Amino acid sequence: MPEPARDRFDVIPHSQGRVGAHRAENPGMHGWFVLLWAAVATVVLIAAGIFLAMLAMGRIGFDATPAPTASPTATAAKPALDTSFAVFVLNGTTATGLATATRDTVVNAGFSAGSVAAADADKQDLAVSVVYYQTPADKAGAEALASLLGVSRIAQSDVYSNDVVADQKQLTVVLGADLAKNAPSVQPTPSDTATDGSGG
Repeated sequence: MPEPARDRFDVIPHSQGRVGAHRAENPGMHGWFVLLWAAVATVVLIAAGIFLAMLAMGRIGFDATPAPTASPTATAAKPALDTSFAVFVLNGTTATGLATATRDTVVNAGFSAGSVAAADADKQDLAVSVVYYQTPADKAGAEALASLLGVSRIAQSDVYSNDVVADQKQLTVVLGADLAKNAPSVQPTPSDTATDGSGG
């Protein structure tokens, strides 16, 4: 094929330089630099994920107030028994021997045997036991006796007084069905009743 004839477009002056659009060479990034940035980004994402997870679970917080530490609860001391009282124990249930067994408990706690008496109450259908005291000054003694016997109620009353020893301050325990479980399983012998000078 014959070569085409040259024209003016084939003649480019050397002083004019390059003509037309051209693209500069793009300097490439080194491989180790890309790897380093990828490692840093991975560590940051893992740390952020751990932080957010612990924050969601409440393991960390922004409250500067320290968490209160648990302290052992102090056990309330039982009131001290005042054995200077005379004690009258009345059985307000049908449980045989309940008053006598309770009298023994009171005497064994330190009360004078001659100042503690047991008998049957006028009624035997009392549901809840009560310790009666005569004056406000006797309330602490009633609370201590109630604690000894497991009685949940105390009340002030002047109905019971001087029933055991004349002119001696007195506490009266009226036993109800809540303490009938304390009655002895064996009925007291007549000799025991005669020794106590009481019934029930």
